[in-house]
Amino acid sequence: LSWAPRPGLPLDTAAALLASGPDGEMLWLDVTHRPGQAPWARLMGRYLLPPCKQRWHTCVAFLPQEGLLVCGDRRGSLLLFPCSSSSGWAAESTSIVNGGTDPVVEDSSNELEPSFLLHKAALPLQSPLSVLYGLHGKTGVTSVTIHRGYIYSTGRDGVYRQLRLRDQQLEVLQKHRPCKGLQWIEELRFTSDGDLLVLGFHADNFVVWSSRTGENVHCIPCGGGHRSWSYCSSPLADVFAFIKSGDVMLYQCEAKPREQQVLLASLHGREITCVRRLGAVEVPDCTTFNVFVTGSEDTTACVLVLSENSRAAVPLARLSDHISSVRTLAFAMGPGDEGFGDEGLSALLFSAGGRAQIECYRLLCAGDTASENAVSCQVIHVASHRLDKHWDQKKNRHKLVKMDPETRYMSLTVVPEVSTKQLPTPWKFLAAACSDASVRIFGLLEAARKLVLVAESFHHQRCVLKVAAFLHARAEGERRHILCSAATDGSIAFWDITGPITDAVDALHQAEGEMQPLALDAPLVTIMAHSCGVNSLHIYETPKGQYLVASGSDDGSIHVCLLEVALGRGEAAAGTCLQVLERVSQPCAHAAHVTGIRVLQPDLLLSASVDQRLTLWERRPGELVPLSTTFFHVPDLAELDCWEVVEAGGELRYYCVLCGQGLEML
Repeated sequence: LSWAPRPGLPLDTAAALLASGPDGEMLWLDVTHRPGQAPWARLMGRYLLPPCKQRWHTCVAFLPQEGLLVCGDRRGSLLLFPCSSSSGWAAESTSIVNGGTDPVVEDSSNELEPSFLLHKAALPLQSPLSVLYGLHGKTGVTSVTIHRGYIYSTGRDGVYRQLRLRDQQLEVLQKHRPCKGLQWIEELRFTSDGDLLVLGFHADNFVVWSSRTGENVHCIPCGGGHRSWSYCSSPLADVFAFIKSGDVMLYQCEAKPREQQVLLASLHGREITCVRRLGAVEVPDCTTFNVFVTGSEDTTACVLVLSENSRAAVPLARLSDHISSVRTLAFAMGPGDEGFGDEGLSALLFSAGGRAQIECYRLLCAGDTASENAVSCQVIHVASHRLDKHWDQKKNRHKLVKMDPETRYMSLTVVPEVSTKQLPTPWKFLAAACSDASVRIFGLLEAARKLVLVAESFHHQRCVLKVAAFLHARAEGERRHILCSAATDGSIAFWDITGPITDAVDALHQAEGEMQPLALDAPLVTIMAHSCGVNSLHIYETPKGQYLVASGSDDGSIHVCLLEVALGRGEAAAGTCLQVLERVSQPCAHAAHVTGIRVLQPDLLLSASVDQRLTLWERRPGELVPLSTTFFHVPDLAELDCWEVVEAGGELRYYCVLCGQGLEML
């Protein structure tokens, strides 16, 4: 049995009662009660739950406008059923004689039962419109909540999920893991001040966890989750009642002013390892907000806005699907097929890091005056990939030796403009630098939510630290996708991946999204740019159609080379040829690792280092000349991102964001 508030009925006098019975049948009854009278019930619908060992529902919520109800069952599945208030049958368990108020109680149930059963048989037994089987695992769904048009479900698998309804189908947008150790989540409470409280059990304690502050509001020893309980919060006090050893226990906590004030909220629990600027969002009052994504050692990625006026970083969404640190980010701008409008920023975001894990999301950020932060961000989890996912499904794996259990993705880059008129494809491609000495290429089909490994190479024979890709297109229509990879020995390799991508597209179309990884050909050319690891890499196309490749190293040096791509003509000279036109090296550019570098113009470079210096360089024939140096405040610099803005007067201005033990924009 479970109760659920019914939209359109007064909460204090009416509710819906859901009852699960034999053979997976669930009855929906509307129950109304009046003071001094017995309850009045009306059978509204019959539903059939999918087959499983423990075939009963655990929670129900009604969708106000759509005429639908969402149900969670003991198997951990979410179900969507149609519901209409026009159907149903009134069954009074008592009668009021001549308008009197005294109920007639003389054996009225015996008269009611036959007609109730007759009408029950007349109502159709409805099957679910949409089923997400085993969404919360075998331990069951604990609650379903509707908030601002979205569906939220909780379970005893330690996560809560956000879903939406699309064409009468349930669609998972993303999942959240509130805090470490809170495996038994029971309920979500949305507060009036915008906070989300997660109610659950951690070991033998009842926990109320605040998603805003990231800490426990209450932790009450009660013996664990296998008991009846109830929690109520008000501005004056918080009350928790529960049954323990047959006794009804009451815990009450009066509201007290906080002795501790947060002066500056943290973005992450540990150092920030990567940052990318997504773009700028304008709100109606002409204020412009820069939207960034950061990744951290605390295993989360954060979408945040940074305003020059307020000088504050405000998180919009937190992505917590990674099981290890987030080391690198990449994104592809452009709308998807998710039914969003044209306004705002739309992008595919890729995040990767430890345990060889890649996650992909669709982000939509738009100005929203109704939002507390003036910018709203919608996140949809698209796909994920782990190299060892097949390992987790193996039997007796404790008897086997796992290969490369600590493979990490060090860098990601999106291969630009793969789909053309000659080769139309919905697949997008992504290159990754890996700690196990490989360069890997993945294909993403957003509509099918598939992320597939399509090609790889172990040419470097050592940890690959950075990758970057560019498209070389000629007026005659010839196109070449060039991939650049850098390793811990200071070498930079250049690959022509046009052929492997074309072969992968053909194989993916024929095999319906499944394929064995191809082997990449040998690199076109390899340059020994540094004496040790390459920590930063950037490629810039000059107006002449040539390419500047800038890199920074562990030894504090900067290297810049000018490349030209030559395409062979005729069968004898078919293929791609890379020519190195010029090389410039600055041995002691910084006093520590150079972890950020950007080519701003053909003759202008920007470098940043762990020595907390941001240096502007002028590129001259055969040398790099320092123009200016600025000290920044972020220790242990991990990455740098830059963009340019044309001001109202036509002035060109460059901005950069730096991350490490903090975040800074200059």
